[in-house]
Formats: sequence, C-alpha cells, structure tokens
Amino acid sequence: MNTGEWPTWAERSLSGARLQTYATAAGGRSAAIRLYWWNIEVSAAFYGPLHCLEVALRNALHGALMHRFGRPDWWSIAPLDADGARLVSDAQTKCGRRINHRPATADDVVAELSFGFWVKLLSRRYDRTFWVPALHRAFPRGSGRRDDLHRQFTTMMLLRNRISHHEPIHHRRLEADHATLFRLLDLLNADLSAEARQLDRVPTVLKQRQDTCAGLRTPQF
Repeated sequence: MNTGEWPTWAERSLSGARLQTYATAAGGRSAAIRLYWWNIEVSAAFYGPLHCLEVALRNALHGALMHRFGRPDWWSIAPLDADGARLVSDAQTKCGRRINHRPATADDVVAELSFGFWVKLLSRRYDRTFWVPALHRAFPRGSGRRDDLHRQFTTMMLLRNRISHHEPIHHRRLEADHATLFRLLDLLNADLSAEARQLDRVPTVLKQRQDTCAGLRTPQF
C-alpha cells in the first residue's frame, strides 16, 4: 500500500521503510531515490576489486597451507577449530551436491569456502599453528602485524557482505575502504593490484556522488 510518501513503484518494490534511511541521509525523498541508485552504482564498482582481493587471498593462503602440510586437502590434517572444520565439511557437501559426475577436488572445496573462512585463518586463534609457520609467507611484500592485517581483512569482508546483501554502504568512509582494499591487494600480488587499478572505477563513482544526488547526472549500474 502506498503511504503517499513515495512513488507507488518505490513503495511496492523498494520499501518505504528502507528508503527512509536514504531520505535521512540525503535530506529529502527525491534525493533519497537518487542516493539509492548511487549506492547501487558504487557497490557495483567495488565488486571487481573485492573479487580480486577475495580470490587472491584464498589462493595465497591455500598455497601456503598446502606447502606447509604437504597435500592439497591440507584441511584434512590441519588443526582447524570446530567452526573451521564445520565450514570445510559444509563446503564439501555443497560440492558433492553440485558436482555429481566426479569427486570434488581440493580446488572445488577452496572455491566453495567463504571469504570469512579465509579471513579467520589470519586471526589470533591460528597465530602459532598457521601464521607463524606458514601464512606470513602468503604476503611476499611483507604483511606488517598479523592483528592489523586481520582487522583490515575483516573490514573488507564486512564491506563485501554488505554489498552482497544489497545493504547501504553510502555512509561508510568509502575512500578509506578503497585505500585499504588496494593496500591489501598490493601485499598479496602487486602485479594483480596494478592490473586491477587500470580497470577500477571506484574513484570516479565516488567523485560523482554529489552530482548524482543533486540530479545533475544519471547513475549507471
């Protein structure tokens, strides 16, 4: 039912309650809808660099742990905690359901494991078992303090999750998020980071926020 506060299409499909948070941030209903579109635009722009970061992290950590334990399914003998072991088991089950013509490979399981799984491997819980003997080597340009690295990757994971669940990110310090993302990508693979920067449109979209919300440009997904 249209309350009269929003166009019928917006009330019905986007939800007036959801749009009200944008109205508060933008200072009005018309600007709220434009901010909503810009939020999608900037979320889409972040998707590519975040994709590179997540895939680079999981492959780097997988490579280091595979070398440490001497087998591609290192999780079979590594001292994962109960939650980590559960996530691996869930990933194996999902692979088994999706791939019914052959056994799931280690690469299948690696691709199925969540960003959160890989970020947790950098936590204090695994400092002596994974970080000290193996995972610090996943960052060829140096990593700094493990706890700082874990904190920064956690920030990126939360940003990625908000984008994946279509949540607002316009209120975040997105310039700082962008800088953190590429700083981490530089640590993992400087060549990939340089390539991603050539394709990155986040800085351009950030600069266009004011004009978009003022109605001076039309955002693009």
